[in-house]
Amino acid sequence: MFIMACTKDRYNIGNARVAGMQQALHITDQQHSCCTYVYVAHQRASVVGPRILIPGMILCGSIVCLLQGVMSNFAGLVACRFWVLPSIAIMHSALGSASAFSGLLSAAIIHMDGIAHKPGWAWIFLLEGLFIVVIALIGFIFLPDSPNAALFLKDSEKTLISDALRSDGILVEGAAKGQFWPEFRRIFTQPHIRICSMRPNRRLVDSTLTSLSTFLPSIVASLGYAGSVAQLMTVPPFAVSAALAILTGLVADRYAVRGLTMIISGTIATIGFTMFFASNENGVRYGSLFLIVPGVFCIGPPVSAWISNNTAPLVRRATALGLASTIRNLGTILSMWLYGSISPPPRYTSATITLLAFQIGTVICVAGALVHIVMENKRKERMRLEWRVPLRNESIWFEYVM
Repeated sequence: MFIMACTKDRYNIGNARVAGMQQALHITDQQHSCCTYVYVAHQRASVVGPRILIPGMILCGSIVCLLQGVMSNFAGLVACRFWVLPSIAIMHSALGSASAFSGLLSAAIIHMDGIAHKPGWAWIFLLEGLFIVVIALIGFIFLPDSPNAALFLKDSEKTLISDALRSDGILVEGAAKGQFWPEFRRIFTQPHIRICSMRPNRRLVDSTLTSLSTFLPSIVASLGYAGSVAQLMTVPPFAVSAALAILTGLVADRYAVRGLTMIISGTIATIGFTMFFASNENGVRYGSLFLIVPGVFCIGPPVSAWISNNTAPLVRRATALGLASTIRNLGTILSMWLYGSISPPPRYTSATITLLAFQIGTVICVAGALVHIVMENKRKERMRLEWRVPLRNESIWFEYVM
């Protein structure tokens, strides 16, 4: 619920656009694209702990969301979007849930048009902003800084969780954390990290994901739906993607097939984009969204876990995740201009071709990283086998008995 709250204030501008915000504010497609992406990315650690940091970020975002409900021109929209705070770590399954939930709410909220002399699109920001305020206040009370501070856990449960985190290398102390700068530099030399987070793969994934999260209401509207119907028609693809993202994450973790899962998901999305581009039938194009949206969203959980699982010690893991989080915003810049500005409706030709190419690139990058990891595992296995052969007494591993 906290993660859904973090994402709703970032992507509800897409629902507001379909509800008439763009026309009411008299802004162009280019101005809308600019406002969609402008925000301040305060993605850094804090000494205050997660109990204060996470709800605090959500509360700040909710205040900005509320302010978007009372803006009256382009300057006000820019000022509000500039201060929309993104979450530090966003689960992509929650993105799908938030988008589906936002579509349902928006379809109902726009019928409040005229109440208190506010248009329907303004009520989207006002009511969703109030919802996020409540979630943030709940977080201040119930969100613990660590398992040991959780009031709802027994002492035995706290010990069990702490031991598990320590075993996984998450709770470490002293020298086990690793020195920061040597480990930071090491990240740039590891092929699988460069492919997964610092090379095009991460930017490709997030560019496509952000485009769909923000502009799916506009895409659906271009297929002949309008008003609350367009809002409702965005719900099924997002709902399916939310369920499949959770299922994909569970399967990828249970059977250790994260790379294969991402390749399959990327291939499904590629097929969907091809259908959307090749067909002239609105029914087929809408049906392709059930391949595109789940395919894209199901890549997120495995790729984030992949980066975390394949980096150690703690400093290196934290650095890799931080870099991935920062770099993904570079892809988001492009995504904000694809729909409406660079590529007009109803065909969205340039945007579809671009995102189709991105999906192919994602599959290639993931496959490359997977090949590298498989080869590294085989190399290490050979080394372990060599160490098991009988030692000669000349070996440095052989110790003479005194």
